[in-house]
Amino acid sequence: MILLNHLFKLQHHSIIPKRHYKFPPLISRDRVVKEVHTPESITHDKISIIGLGQVGVATAFTLLNQNISKNIVLVDSDERRLYGETLDLQQGTKYVRNSKVEACTDYSKTDNSKICIVTAGARQKPDESRLSLVQRNTDIMKIVLPKVVKYSPKAVILMVTNPVDVLTYVAWKISGFPTNQVIGSGTNLDSSRFRFLLSEKLGVSTTCCHGFIIGEHGDSSVALWSSVDVAGVRLRDINPAAGTDKDPENWKVLHEKVINSAYEVIKLKGSTCWAVALSAASIALSILRNPEDIHPISINSKGLYGIQDDIFLSLPCLLDTEGLSKIMKKNLDDDEIEKLQGSVRILGEIQSGLRL
Repeated sequence: MILLNHLFKLQHHSIIPKRHYKFPPLISRDRVVKEVHTPESITHDKISIIGLGQVGVATAFTLLNQNISKNIVLVDSDERRLYGETLDLQQGTKYVRNSKVEACTDYSKTDNSKICIVTAGARQKPDESRLSLVQRNTDIMKIVLPKVVKYSPKAVILMVTNPVDVLTYVAWKISGFPTNQVIGSGTNLDSSRFRFLLSEKLGVSTTCCHGFIIGEHGDSSVALWSSVDVAGVRLRDINPAAGTDKDPENWKVLHEKVINSAYEVIKLKGSTCWAVALSAASIALSILRNPEDIHPISINSKGLYGIQDDIFLSLPCLLDTEGLSKIMKKNLDDDEIEKLQGSVRILGEIQSGLRL
């Protein structure tokens, strides 16, 4: 009867009250378990996800399903959605090695996170300028990031919210963290899309295709055609014009498809989420376990390729438990450097218009 009454009350609340979030135990724990010592509250794989839109939920699911983290905290201002998504994930933890999933609205449970993945942000309104969207998301970061810093001063901040390069710069400025601790997902997903399209065109596995997209995660991104290879065969050794306007095989259309990929998915299903989540999870895995994978991620690129200002854009990098570890110095041809400088100019103009 007690349990039935409890369930009945829950059904008539418009939102699950915090006091009812965990059902009161009907059997005393000490009658079942004898505690020998109290376990440490600090874990080394704790990941907090800030923002539970489709990308945030998909990222949480991917982290759990791939067993990347056994300790995940979800944060969102929409309490009803937050606890609904948390309960849904918690009820499946038996199938993901009994991972721990918690929720909070006040950031308190994010303390001592190893990684804080930020997916919170506003969506672009019809006819809204890009700069206006950036400013609205910047204003959101002014609220979110000080709380992240307060509870997890040693965390690596992984920005996923778009426009990710500018907002990674914003996160770096607001947090006051060193540059190694603030990174963005950048063109990690663009490069995955690129390799998928290469594999489709050639009829081979994506694991056999190697190529990077760098620069802005957006229309001014740069495909590094000079270093694309398939199973060790360099594309330009076969077709020196590959990726250029003079290419009779028109390989550059693959990069155009990469740029339009997100727009195509949004047109078909309303938003992107799964590929973004897989990309974010792969970066988190590299931070926690250091498999020495190379990720093209958004970092402070000052001092590289003639970049003189604090501009965040994507370059191939290695990660470790402290975040950014090494930046790969790829040899770019003149055309690639010129296009990268185009990304720098575009991002610099947007940054200069921000109110921080």
